[in-house]
Amino acid sequence: MNVTEKLDRYDLKILAAVAEEGRLSWRDLAEQIGLSLTPTLRRVRRLEESGYILGYSARLDETRLGHAISVFVSVTLTAQTEEAISAFEREIAKAPEVMSCYLMTGGADYLLRVVAPDLAGYQSFLMNSLTRIPGVAHIQSSFALRPVIQRAAPPLT
Repeated sequence: MNVTEKLDRYDLKILAAVAEEGRLSWRDLAEQIGLSLTPTLRRVRRLEESGYILGYSARLDETRLGHAISVFVSVTLTAQTEEAISAFEREIAKAPEVMSCYLMTGGADYLLRVVAPDLAGYQSFLMNSLTRIPGVAHIQSSFALRPVIQRAAPPLT
C-alpha cells in the first residue's frame, strides 16, 4: 500500500481494534471487523508492511512498577545547531527514565516525559543525568497529578 492509497473501512476497523487490544486473536479480529480470516490476515500484513502498524506492545502500569511520579520537562539548549541537537538526542536516549522526548517549536527546544519513583528519584535524574548533558541551558519541570486521557491511536476516519 503506498501513500496515495486510501484506507477503507475494514482497514480502519483493523487499526482501531489492534490499537485497543493488540493481543486480539486473528479469529476474533476477523469476527469483529466482519471479514473472514484470510482477508483479515492479508490486510493486517499489508498494514504492517506499509508502516501503518509499527509494532505491538503492552501498556505497563508505571505506578505498580515503582514509578509513581510523571514529570513533563521542558529543556532549552544553549545553541540550536545540528551538532548540539544531535549531541543532546544521543545523550537523552541513554536515560531510561525518559519515556518520551519531542523536539519542539516555541519557548523550549525539547519536551520530555520522565518517570521517577519519588521526588528524590527525580532529583537524582536531574542532577546525575539531565544537567550533565553538555549544552543544556534551562530546565523547567511540571509534575503531572494524574493522567486524564491516554490514547493508543489518533482519530481513525
